Amino acid sequence: MATSDPIDPEAAFARLARIKLGETDLRGVLDMIADLARRAVPGADEVSVTLVRGQKPQTAALTSDMALRLDQAQYELGSGPCLEAAGTAGVMLLSRIATETRWPRWTPRAVELGAGSSLSIGLPVQESVTGALNVYSTTADAFDDPAVRLAESFAEYAAVALANAHLYDTTTTLAEQMRAAMAHRAVIEQAKGIIMADRRCTADEAFRILTRISQDTNRKLRDVAAALVAQAPRSS
Repeated sequence: MATSDPIDPEAAFARLARIKLGETDLRGVLDMIADLARRAVPGADEVSVTLVRGQKPQTAALTSDMALRLDQAQYELGSGPCLEAAGTAGVMLLSRIATETRWPRWTPRAVELGAGSSLSIGLPVQESVTGALNVYSTTADAFDDPAVRLAESFAEYAAVALANAHLYDTTTTLAEQMRAAMAHRAVIEQAKGIIMADRRCTADEAFRILTRISQDTNRKLRDVAAALVAQAPRSS
């Protein structure tokens, strides 16, 4: 959960640069980005991070329900400053949401939710994932030029941290999948060996028997193999 304690921007940049990916995960990095932005960017009341994968946007980190609802209204309408920023890697500043004309369907809902101004900055993560840092204020004209420049600098640090975290998360997930695949293969090979010894058949014939059992019982091949291996000591 975000804290209201302000933080010096340089300290925020340093924290983003010192992230140790072995000690946190993608979720932790996202939450840190949202929290630090809320505390470091002058005028910020609430912050969210939008990620877009395969044309599907989602709020991956937030400091309040207000930020989430402001984001979701854009997703429902299919347009808005955070989606524009994510799609163009640009900067979308709405100094006075009440008089903003670029997104006429979203702005009335944003005003109803209590937003006076907003700032969305694109976060390029990788080719298949884009995003935006969304900074919301309950007052109009909350973000002057220095605040916008600071938010842009923060977004640059955040984009690097997020890209590294996403790559680390993807690599870790792939390694886990490979380890699981190797374990499944080992179990299947053990099951084949049991069948070969019991039926005195070849490895190919044993695999076909496993496959047939899997199909007949509507169970995954690895589950059939694991059950057979588990029963082997009791049947010997």
